[in-house]
Amino acid sequence: MVSSVVENRLRQITLDSPVCAVDLFCGAGGLTHGLMQAGIRVDAGLDIDRQAEFAYSQNNPGALFLDWDVGRINPTSIENLFGECEYRLLAGCAPCQPFSKLTNGLREHQSWDLLNQFGRIVKNIKPELVTMENVPELANRGHEVFSRFVRTLERLKYWIDWRVVNCDHYGVPQSRKRLVLLASRLGEISIPDGRYKTPSKRRTVRQTISGLPPLKSGEQHPSDSLHVASQLSEMNLRRIQATPHDGGCHRDWPDELVLECHRKESGKGYHSIYGRMWWDKPAPTMTTLCTGIGNGRFGHPEQDRSISLREAALIQSFPRGYDFWPQEEVLNRGAVSRMIGNAVPPKLAKAIGDAIIDHVMTV
Repeated sequence: MVSSVVENRLRQITLDSPVCAVDLFCGAGGLTHGLMQAGIRVDAGLDIDRQAEFAYSQNNPGALFLDWDVGRINPTSIENLFGECEYRLLAGCAPCQPFSKLTNGLREHQSWDLLNQFGRIVKNIKPELVTMENVPELANRGHEVFSRFVRTLERLKYWIDWRVVNCDHYGVPQSRKRLVLLASRLGEISIPDGRYKTPSKRRTVRQTISGLPPLKSGEQHPSDSLHVASQLSEMNLRRIQATPHDGGCHRDWPDELVLECHRKESGKGYHSIYGRMWWDKPAPTMTTLCTGIGNGRFGHPEQDRSISLREAALIQSFPRGYDFWPQEEVLNRGAVSRMIGNAVPPKLAKAIGDAIIDHVMTV
């Protein structure tokens, strides 16, 4: 749970905010938390994932979690969630799986239509402000869906700006690229430039996680249930032990440890799988499977294990005290990993929120 100091600060800076928001597809609350840090009052978050309710509610004071299906809900019900304020912001990150590289733009995916539903709600409510975040592939693999969303905003007389941004330009210690859109019925609005565009200013893995207590494979730290490393099989433990510290990969393994897929010509380019992160670079993109070394370059830079859930959350720029699971319940590592990987990095969200606050103060 966020400390009382953090909770009081969030309540104070959002108390008299000119902007109130509803966060569609809110998940564990990364977007909501960043918007609140920027001084935007978030009245509610909607998501069908009930496992995210604890994280969302525990860390975002005053924001109501509702397990509503955005594809089925009446827009009037969403409109009624906004409290009294000068300007309403409808925010959200529709599930990105249909548009990601992993699914190759699979139209049959159950989430394909959710951005259309987002547009339907905007059309009915006509909030003064809209923001949307998603994978860069949305602009090509999901071109018709994204184009339709933009055309809807244009017909409603919104000023629009959108582009693909590098999250490490905004203080997120991760080489993650995201498509960000801002729209306003009040006047011209722009995606903010990040303050960390110079490579030497970008936050690194070392700056982010080196202060955490060391762990062994399968170990959980007694004072933080999220600082837990996945249990590696005997073979995978040997593989990570054979991987050089600070950016090593499978190229350095003895022959008996090499996977069959890496022996094939088609597999020789996959250097990140089973690789270690670099200490003095941003981390790779956190995914829903980022705590397994077989899913990408998710090995700790020097300890013989994959990164822990807490390390993944910090790399996503969640605050150190962000709680994802009730202490009295057995930790569901898969659910928490999914929440972390799916989240909007709060520091990116704060930059978006800062731009919105600056915008409404100058119109």
